[in-house]
Amino acid sequence: MTHAIVLETTGGPEVLQWRDAPVGDPAAGQVRLRHTAVGLNYIDVYMRTGLYPALALPGSLGMEGAGVVEAVGDGVDHLAPGDRVAYAAGPPGAYAEARVMAADSLVRLPDGIDDRTAAAAMLKGMTAEYLLFRAHHVRAGDTVLVHAAAGGVGLILCAWARHLGCTVIGTVGSAEKAALAAAHGCDHPILYKDEDFVARTAEITGGAGVSAVFDSVGRTTLKGSMACLRVRGHLVSFGQSSGTPDPIAVGDLGAKSLTVTRPSLFHYAAGRAATAEMAGNLFAAIRDGVVRIEVHQTFPLAEAAAAHRALEARETTGSTLLVV
Repeated sequence: MTHAIVLETTGGPEVLQWRDAPVGDPAAGQVRLRHTAVGLNYIDVYMRTGLYPALALPGSLGMEGAGVVEAVGDGVDHLAPGDRVAYAAGPPGAYAEARVMAADSLVRLPDGIDDRTAAAAMLKGMTAEYLLFRAHHVRAGDTVLVHAAAGGVGLILCAWARHLGCTVIGTVGSAEKAALAAAHGCDHPILYKDEDFVARTAEITGGAGVSAVFDSVGRTTLKGSMACLRVRGHLVSFGQSSGTPDPIAVGDLGAKSLTVTRPSLFHYAAGRAATAEMAGNLFAAIRDGVVRIEVHQTFPLAEAAAAHRALEARETTGSTLLVV
């Protein structure tokens, strides 16, 4: 019998329960995958609390994982039993020892990318890829602001943007996180609890502002993020760890001809070809040392509730894995 983390209602971490969860055979176009590692992401919290009503209850969380193909359904010709694979895709269900899912959502792992690295990198790394190359195409000479710069996505954004020739400013919550962000390419870490990040960003940029802000925090940062932008700057709001942002009045954008986007990975990694291209770019960046995927916390899958508590308390840095 296989097991999974199942929730029957939305709520706090206590709703995450370790249960028996039988897994059937794959239908046409599907595979059965046995997980070796599962990535923890803030979108899991949004679904657990009901903020993102994308989970059918009872159900299991998780949008990112790695493992080994056990069986394939009819029509699957690009994967075979025994292949090492990873994914960052819906529907939720990664918090399980095994699952059946669409074969087109999976990418085969190249030599040199181990399962834990893949499980820690796929959703966060592909998020960074589309933010930097698709939602807002950064260019050498740009100055950008990355909120939560010591988090899983933040570290990858800092390193990749710096490699592309950007000056990177990042907000962090402690001196330890500032040092971590700096080690991953953040030129100017700002301790937001001690400094006004808007004033400090203006000081760093000589009053010009930044080309883009990558904001995963939401309610407590969004207005400040807009204030940090230069004329014709771009606010990229892709998360809300502090709560849902307040509405933005369209007229407020006109003062500096700002643009705002609220992108989703799953609108960019739509289909097998796009997913493979984005994952390939990520794997190349890892292989070439452009980004380093650091797993700083691991929890047994059965203890997912403890992992959620740590994430929400901002006690984590880098990537967190649920190990199967």
